[in-house]
Amino acid sequence: MSEINLLFKQGLILWCLNITGATSFLFTEYRYVGIFMVAFAALIFLFLGSVEGFGTSSQPCKYDPTKLCKPALATAIFSTISFMLGAVTSVVSGFLGMKIATYANARTTLEARKGVGKAFIIAFRSGAVMGFLLAANGLLVLYITINLFKLYYGDDWGGLFESITGYGLGGSSMALFGRVGGGIYTKAADVGADLVGKVERNIPEDDPRNPAVIADNVGDNVGDIAGMGSDLFGSYAESTCAALVVASISSFGINHEFTAMLYPLIVSSVGILVCLITTLFATDFFEIKDVKEIEPALKRQLIISTILMTVGVAIVSWIALPSSFTIFNFGTQKVVKNWQVALCVAVGLWAGLIIGFVTEYYTSNAYSPVQDVADSCRTGAATNVIFGLALGYKSVIIPIFAIAVGIYVSFSFAAMYGIAMAALGMLSTIATGLAIDAYGPISDNAGGIAEMAGMSHRIRERTDALDAAGNTTAAIGKGFAIGSAALVSLALFGAYVSRAGISTVDVLSPKVFIGLLVGAMLPYWFSAMTMKSVGSAALKMVEEVRRQFNTIPGLMEGTAKPDYATCVKISTDASIKEMIPPGALVMLTPLIVGILFGVETLSGVLAGSLVSGVQIAISASNTGGAWDNAKKYIEAGASEHARTLGPKGSDPHKAAVIGDTIGDPLKDTSGPSLNILIKLMAVESLVFARFFATHGGLLFKI
Repeated sequence: MSEINLLFKQGLILWCLNITGATSFLFTEYRYVGIFMVAFAALIFLFLGSVEGFGTSSQPCKYDPTKLCKPALATAIFSTISFMLGAVTSVVSGFLGMKIATYANARTTLEARKGVGKAFIIAFRSGAVMGFLLAANGLLVLYITINLFKLYYGDDWGGLFESITGYGLGGSSMALFGRVGGGIYTKAADVGADLVGKVERNIPEDDPRNPAVIADNVGDNVGDIAGMGSDLFGSYAESTCAALVVASISSFGINHEFTAMLYPLIVSSVGILVCLITTLFATDFFEIKDVKEIEPALKRQLIISTILMTVGVAIVSWIALPSSFTIFNFGTQKVVKNWQVALCVAVGLWAGLIIGFVTEYYTSNAYSPVQDVADSCRTGAATNVIFGLALGYKSVIIPIFAIAVGIYVSFSFAAMYGIAMAALGMLSTIATGLAIDAYGPISDNAGGIAEMAGMSHRIRERTDALDAAGNTTAAIGKGFAIGSAALVSLALFGAYVSRAGISTVDVLSPKVFIGLLVGAMLPYWFSAMTMKSVGSAALKMVEEVRRQFNTIPGLMEGTAKPDYATCVKISTDASIKEMIPPGALVMLTPLIVGILFGVETLSGVLAGSLVSGVQIAISASNTGGAWDNAKKYIEAGASEHARTLGPKGSDPHKAAVIGDTIGDPLKDTSGPSLNILIKLMAVESLVFARFFATHGGLLFKI
């Protein structure tokens, strides 16, 4: 009994270190990000205020010169305020999500003693709490902001919703640093722990003898929870802002129809109710009794939420929208019916579901693609890498067709407003998506706590089963994020073109074509920076873990304690230092291109980065997910084929671990961060569109 108490106490101490490390890292990251936030807010005010020389007199409205609109100085002030609000909301959402996850980890481990069903409910409900919190936070803050700004703007709804776009910019800029910083942190620790612990020393994953184990578990919380939460919040805020900007210069804004104007927010609020009902199907209506029921239960969440949301959208579209209205379409007003907008939302919903299931097919070890990757490990790491890369490239095909069909249908029905609503449709079930996504890291860390506390092998098997399902669902979540990012950035691109006064984007124009080439190159440059950052940090981690194993007597025998703090410090220092260059690349590119080359070249950069970034993001995320699950397929040994490749420590298993190590920065750093790159550049260009149109293109004016 005393031995059990000792093991439990050890696990409790390590869990406390996990919470302390995650909180400490986030506070350090937020200090640096806070400095950036204040500096960039000042830049927004200066640039937008200078459009009309910081004048305070009202100006003729851009889309209706017979009316007077608020001065550019007002747009500068309110855009700066909304930027700060979006940034703070994003930070708070990520931090609260991380707090929920860290407390849920230990509770899931304890519930695993009673059975896999009990542990599943705790892990899933914890993810759901985070999902509802984030969706409700974003919706509430945006609604309050619109109503407060409306007190000043009055009938100038074009100016009001132009200033609201700063909210999306703030949310996405924080998400960039959260995703990149958290991704570098977690993967540096993960690679160091795997290469030395599992491959060189042949000790289990999450073994407390491994000096990098705490840093690895902290990384799951700050990267996969806080970073992912900020990322999806950014997508949600930007798609809403894009729809509002287009609607403000359509009949909703011209006729001051407030209920119809807030239709995007109404769709999101219905989504919260739908997700609440959907969650009950996983935790109350059906009880998980066996490991095999976990993954189907999670997939049911996607199907049920999509079906219910389709019905909900049809109802609110009939209630909230006029039967016929006009939508701004590049200088003209397009007549649209309310059922057409409902179909746009539904197209986004079902395209997201298709992307989710295709992602699952290519990343789950229940299907042949991942099993083929696992089988390729027979002949070593090289063939594993070749098969994994091929799988990633192939997995791009169907999601791109789904996105393309979604774009064509939604644009045909309701122009750029339709595309924005399709993006919002894909994100309307964000609470369920986040519940499924956050479930994975929570289950993973529950297994880590079980291993570190020395709990029974039976409990570790249960947490591993939860984690295996979570790996696939995490990949589905990334697929959703990337697909929605494509639609969001296209909607923002349309809003930018309208705001910048560009009538057509002609790819044969040299100004636009050079922008296309540079834009298509940016995701490669960004990926190279983030991959190298992970590699550099991982190199230091590997050296430190090796040093401790070689110099601390009794570490391998378990009689001496490793120095966890040094490994945590290596990950923290590396991620803070290395997140700045990729972040600067994304944030400065629109400013430099817009100021020096003008709005047309910037439109080419945005189009190029969108087309290139989506392909690389899907491929990188799915390749990394497939390598990870190929490793877990061999480790689990659930089928005859898997048992011929195992057990742990065999040559095929070591080859699979190497593939997983290569895939870690692809699926958790570069891939997920790329969708922020394409969204962030688009929303930043939209915010500064009037400045670029007035003062940009300096090189072409010489």
